Amino acid sequence: MYLLLLLIFSPCLLSAGTPIWTKHEVQFQSDKLYENPLYDVRDFKVTFTAPSGRKRIVRGFWDGEKIWKVRFMPDETGTWSYITDCTDQDNKGLHKQSGEFKCVPNANGELLFQKGAVKHEPGKYYLSYGDGTPFFWLACTAWNGALKSTGEEWNYYLEQRKKNNYNVIQLVTTEWRGCDKNAEGLTAIEGTGYIKINPEFFKRIDQRIDEANKKGILVSPVVLWALPSGQGRHLSPGYTLPLDEAVLLAKYIVARYQGNHVIWTLGGDGRYYNEQEVKWKEIGRRVFDGTGHAPVTLHPHGSSWVGDLFDQEEWYSLMGYQSSHNNGEKVVNWINKGPVSQMWSKLKPMPYINMEPNYEEIHFRITDKDVRNASYWSIFVTPVAGVTYGANGIWPWLAPGELILNHSDKGGVTGWRKSIDFPGSIQMGYLAGFIKQFDWWNLFPANEILAEQPGENIYNHWISVVKSSGDDLIIAYIPEKCDVKLFNPKGYRYSAQWFDPVANNYSEARIINEEKSILFKHDFDNDMLMVLRKQ
Repeated sequence: MYLLLLLIFSPCLLSAGTPIWTKHEVQFQSDKLYENPLYDVRDFKVTFTAPSGRKRIVRGFWDGEKIWKVRFMPDETGTWSYITDCTDQDNKGLHKQSGEFKCVPNANGELLFQKGAVKHEPGKYYLSYGDGTPFFWLACTAWNGALKSTGEEWNYYLEQRKKNNYNVIQLVTTEWRGCDKNAEGLTAIEGTGYIKINPEFFKRIDQRIDEANKKGILVSPVVLWALPSGQGRHLSPGYTLPLDEAVLLAKYIVARYQGNHVIWTLGGDGRYYNEQEVKWKEIGRRVFDGTGHAPVTLHPHGSSWVGDLFDQEEWYSLMGYQSSHNNGEKVVNWINKGPVSQMWSKLKPMPYINMEPNYEEIHFRITDKDVRNASYWSIFVTPVAGVTYGANGIWPWLAPGELILNHSDKGGVTGWRKSIDFPGSIQMGYLAGFIKQFDWWNLFPANEILAEQPGENIYNHWISVVKSSGDDLIIAYIPEKCDVKLFNPKGYRYSAQWFDPVANNYSEARIINEEKSILFKHDFDNDMLMVLRKQ
């Protein structure tokens, strides 16, 4: 009777239906009040059948007392049906419940709702919308944004990010070493060897992710923060929880947000190799295998490489990495000459994205120039796919005068509201606008056409070149003044323009088109990009 009343009075059913590419939620009333639903109900799955007959299996979740829910994103218009399957088959409120709903066209003009959920198509080096349109990733790191922000703050932040071309927000979904409790003083779980979920903790995150999606912004939730070292590591569930409990928590979070526009970051800042490799592969398999899900990645700790360990995992479809927070020779060379540059062409095709290059203002020495350097080097060292921005006052959602938890902060870090207007923060929006002028998904690394690499002598003078397969477009990122010679074996003639990543404008460029080479000179005060188009 409860389910019948729920369906009768459900707002989505009283309206014309659920718009395609939005969250559809069904609520169920359990016959039983479980002592600990995580353990007492080992699985609660729902099979949705599309109008075309295609089936998709997802998990439901407990939302307090006797309330259970399933969230799902329909990707076809028409009438959908569903049926539940609960491991506690005696619970008639959860087992073999069935129903249907109508999915209708979406009036929201944002690309997520018109072109469909972001996915990874096998064989591609980039993400795309549901209709196949390429999706260039420009993320902002707000690890604590959903945990600490007020509604007004979150709206202000999202509006500013959207205005500046950001289309992804990276955030954390539990307590972790950078935030021991949310703004209401709640934690996601109690215990370690035996855990209890607190549904109230997640309700503010529900709202924050919903708001981002409504504005057309994708969210990349970190499911299990996992850094195994440093102050506060005991707060990070990916480090402290045993395998079974980590899987239970991850399943819960995935079930809660699978109806949203997300890209899953299964682990945050973790060590996913050596003795931890088996654990994280097992978590990924047990959480995602057998269910329909959005693309999944891992966020490794600084300058670590797990690509050849995870690329064959079926659940793993985006190669996230972290270059680390340094502008020194070791980190710069890791970006430009390290495993990412050496291995991308040898592994299964997928997007390669630096999800944590150096944070602006971190250690009070990383400037907008360092941010630009790391970002352009990162997107050009592999087939172009995207990059993430971070500032040392944004990720902790820092208020003026507040200290960053468990990070040996001595004060003076600029708060998040001012940090989003940092030069590097704005210039990353310029980067996205610049890249999206081209068929960027056809651009591949091409440093082999560079006659001389100044970065071999001075590490931070590294020139990065990408070009299209037909050589009709060549782009070179040049961080310092120098003379440049590019090989042009086909003898094409090119027009040339400079793009200024600081001022966000073009200027005419003088080049010498020789028979088999192109020569030009960078003589500007800041880094520049040379754009060569075949005439």
